[in-house]
Amino acid sequence: MITSTKNAEHYIWGDNCEGWHLLKSDSLSIIQERMPPGTAEQLHYHHHAQQVFYILSGKAGFVVDNTTAFVSAGQSIHIARGIKHHIFNKGTDDLHILVISEPKAHGDRTDL
Repeated sequence: MITSTKNAEHYIWGDNCEGWHLLKSDSLSIIQERMPPGTAEQLHYHHHAQQVFYILSGKAGFVVDNTTAFVSAGQSIHIARGIKHHIFNKGTDDLHILVISEPKAHGDRTDL
């Protein structure tokens, strides 16, 4: 099946951020997300899921275990299970990312 933001399951999170489930299974999740300028998610960690964030466009800021990193379009960052993290967009344009989680991260999140 061909999937895109036009036909994938859609949801809103945070302050007008969007996500589209490109693949939604218990063992693997791939989500395309859009984060408007000035938005951020809450610091959290996952008990079981590891994640890869691939930046499609824009520049993402990450706090990972109290260290800040910036990841540009065409780059990715891996977050191991159990590691405190959050993503933010301090840019002037929308941030577009792929979030790949193994296993799925929904239902496996502890906010801090």
